[in-house]
Amino acid sequence: RIKLIVVDGIFSMEGDIINLPELVRLSEKYGASVMVDDAHSLGVLGKNGSGTASHFGLTEKVDLIMGTFSKSFASLGGFIAADKEVINFIKHNSRSLIFSASMTPASTATVLATIEIMETEPERIKHLWDMTALALSGFKSAGFDTGKSETPIIPLFIRDVIKSLQLTQMLLAEGIFVNPVVSPAVPKEDCLIRYSLMATHTKEQVEISVEKITKAAKALGILN
Repeated sequence: RIKLIVVDGIFSMEGDIINLPELVRLSEKYGASVMVDDAHSLGVLGKNGSGTASHFGLTEKVDLIMGTFSKSFASLGGFIAADKEVINFIKHNSRSLIFSASMTPASTATVLATIEIMETEPERIKHLWDMTALALSGFKSAGFDTGKSETPIIPLFIRDVIKSLQLTQMLLAEGIFVNPVVSPAVPKEDCLIRYSLMATHTKEQVEISVEKITKAAKALGILN
């Protein structure tokens, strides 16, 4: 009987990081394999942005790592990394792989170029984390509830569907794009706007966005 623990590296809505050491401990206790979805971790966590397992120094303890090229890599497609036997099994038994087309040359070239940038320009990831700290500090000082986020995905809990949508529209008019997240993506009482950072965002952009979001939230009565 196969036992498989499947987890996100970084949770996409609230930006918190999985407690991978604890999951590895549980997997060893119960004889289970571990699969990590690194969709939001690649380019963010670990050495040169190589992901969650690298971040915790547990690469050899994770059995499967999957990811997408549509986020940090700004391309299309995805991958699964595992031992040779596992990959052979997936290649010959996965319906979604068997009946899919190959990546285009342009998409593949984009991914390869991104990997090279990640490996040779670590200052980009450092800047991303500096901007994350700046934004989190600004939002918390303004009175926003940012939950357990510790990554460039920062939730701003509004806890009201209408106000979440109103705030999103107000910010768009101010040149700031955020994602409203409402039910069924999250429970009704946990409605939020999702503020996401990239390594190309500047200190000035972060400060202006925090200021405008705070001002709009006060106008809607979300903040005092």
